[in-house]
Amino acid sequence: MGQVRWIRVGFILVLLAALASTFSPAGRTAYRQPERETGHVVPTSQSLPPLVAEYHGLIANSAKPAENLHPNNSGGIREQVPKKYAARYQHWKQEFLNTETGRQQWAFYQNNPNFTLTVVISHDNPEGGNTGNYEWNADGKLVAATITLGCRLDEGVPNAVYFPVMNSLLPTETTRSISGATLAATKIAHEFGHVKQTAKSDSVLYQLQLQLMPQYNRIFLSNGRDISDPRLIELARRMGATPVEIWEDREYWGETNAMLYLRDRFADDGFRCLLFNRIKRSVDLYARSYEERFFNIVQSTPPPRCGW
Repeated sequence: MGQVRWIRVGFILVLLAALASTFSPAGRTAYRQPERETGHVVPTSQSLPPLVAEYHGLIANSAKPAENLHPNNSGGIREQVPKKYAARYQHWKQEFLNTETGRQQWAFYQNNPNFTLTVVISHDNPEGGNTGNYEWNADGKLVAATITLGCRLDEGVPNAVYFPVMNSLLPTETTRSISGATLAATKIAHEFGHVKQTAKSDSVLYQLQLQLMPQYNRIFLSNGRDISDPRLIELARRMGATPVEIWEDREYWGETNAMLYLRDRFADDGFRCLLFNRIKRSVDLYARSYEERFFNIVQSTPPPRCGW
């Protein structure tokens, strides 16, 4: 780990210590596990980093192997939307589909007979979203996932630490107002990014991480938060990273997909550059090690390159 990364670690530790439950989706925070202002562990299934938990809530990350697959999985997109939320959901969905990125990704799952994507609207975690209930077949290929969206998805802008793209939509007095529907569609794109990246991941490693992360967190919280504990070092080796580093990596993949949506959504070069420059400032502060992911999207955008 280089000097710049250690500086980043120290900065984020100070930030999380002061803002342990600030509204969220990451620095190298392996040294400080989730806490709320009360000092209690965030009550999630895997003790998420606090800024992730604030946005994603209780993530349904169950993983089902081939023998437990639902027999009626027939592919396509299943929408489970209570009638009282139907109109707003359709508005958000249409905003997502108004972009080339949105249309392509929706069509990929809608027309895929080998993958079942379930989209749920819920009053739980009303301003956030999460993705889970992954299922893999015998060949280790992802065949199902569930995206759960809050019933007030068009409200609440997540914190820049883990969500630099969504945070770029934070309204200011100097920029034009961005609609709630656009914010909701950006959150939808973030969740689609989780599905897309999980499908590319090693299914065995992913499920092993689900199994071992709670063990790591329990030891970490009981040993005086000593990351040099041999048990933690061994668990991190088996998982390929610490739990917070794993979540960090996942969230930034979700954010790159959200950035693809915004790239297509705003054809006005001036406004798109304003958003991209906001994203760059957050990435410089919190996600320097992941800058290439975001820079590649900028490179796919017609000039100007917006200062990247």
